[in-house]
Amino acid sequence: MKAFLDTSVLVPTFYGDHEYHESGFELFRHLKKTTGCTAAHCLAEIYSVLTGMPGKDRVSPDEALLFLHDVTDKLTVVSLSDSEYFDALESAAAAGISGGTIYDAIIAACAVKAKAQTIYTWNVRHFKRWGDTVSARTREP
Repeated sequence: MKAFLDTSVLVPTFYGDHEYHESGFELFRHLKKTTGCTAAHCLAEIYSVLTGMPGKDRVSPDEALLFLHDVTDKLTVVSLSDSEYFDALESAAAAGISGGTIYDAIIAACAVKAKAQTIYTWNVRHFKRWGDTVSARTREP
């Protein structure tokens, strides 16, 4: 089984007191490169979230990179070719998607490319918009 983890699942694994830490961490720790993956775009989102958190939850860029090393050591990182990227943009445009939701389209396209059997996210409704192929595979951890 290939599991795909999005940013909303990976960020809480870094914060022990986060409400989604336990379920995300349990999922993450049992995966390896052959059974788990994430999108290259998620790496940038994780970095942005970790270094942009308010107050005591903000981490330094070096700490964020340490966590990202853990992610890339454990999960296969999936990226899109330029034509795959543009196909995802065209599909989103055809569906009337605008704004930041486009990033979910890119992440969903990476999950499909990886042939992930399950897409784990805490933003299930964001992924349900991307058709039956994505919707049927999407669930919370």
